[in-house]
Amino acid sequence: MNSLFKALRKSKQSFHQYHNRLIIKIEEEENLRYLIPQIRKNHPTMGIRDLYFKIRPQTMGRDAFEDFCREEGFTVKPIRSYRRTTNSSGVKRFDNLTLSIELTAPDQLWVSDITYFEVGDSFSYLTFILDGFTRKILGYSVSISLRTTVTTLPALKMAITARGKQRFENLILHSDGGGQYYADDFLKLTKDTGIKNSMCKYPWENPYAERINGTIKNNYLIHRYIKDLKQLTKEVDRTVKLYNSDKPHKSLKRLTPEEFENNYFSTGKQSDGDKSATENKSQKPGGIKTLRVDGNQTDEVYSSSVKYQT
Repeated sequence: MNSLFKALRKSKQSFHQYHNRLIIKIEEEENLRYLIPQIRKNHPTMGIRDLYFKIRPQTMGRDAFEDFCREEGFTVKPIRSYRRTTNSSGVKRFDNLTLSIELTAPDQLWVSDITYFEVGDSFSYLTFILDGFTRKILGYSVSISLRTTVTTLPALKMAITARGKQRFENLILHSDGGGQYYADDFLKLTKDTGIKNSMCKYPWENPYAERINGTIKNNYLIHRYIKDLKQLTKEVDRTVKLYNSDKPHKSLKRLTPEEFENNYFSTGKQSDGDKSATENKSQKPGGIKTLRVDGNQTDEVYSSSVKYQT
């Protein structure tokens, strides 16, 4: 290696510095690929110039950022997405296993998603895993990176620990198609615990996860003074406890998720009066969503704006 460095007229130190900068740049590009569509959910027409001043990426200037957005198809009205990644051949997709599911018990369906939260001039990421039947948040993580090791993996480990099980029977973990949900470490954990992976194609096919993201951010976190990651982590801890043990849910007959679970696990089943809303059909724009609430089937018309029982 020393001969190679000498031939390239590069010192070993300068080579490693260049390598570290390259790693940071690649990681930030992956973060941007996730973050920009998330921001566009709230600001559908925000231009790439405004995106630059909102995000203020560390590894690229304004022109480089705009070039990156054009190459990735992140202009306001993209005709086609030209997304390129360094590992596109490794992308995995799982079938949506929730299309005809009717929830009747805990640990039948877990849903998950990653969302962002602004702290000062930077972004942090929140990952939640929710039991679709009891609405209890079982696992979560707070991070400044989108790496699997600090997002979905610790959240899933927390959820598994919360249930105190080594393996699960007929448990589906439903998510979007983000790379954190098909990373090797994540898939190894789901395989080892018997969890079946499921993915949605559209956000409205994962309404419980979308809902919990909005609830935690808009009903709790934005009302708190949060200046750094340490405070954000503390507030998320506090919020999850309040959500699980202190917030009544209409779909749980005004019980909190913990009260609902305690009642279920103490009796071994739910009473007819305590049934949670369950979804029988996937949601599609302009379609019909069938819910079964308190033993009665109701149909609701909905559009691309998600509408469902809470």
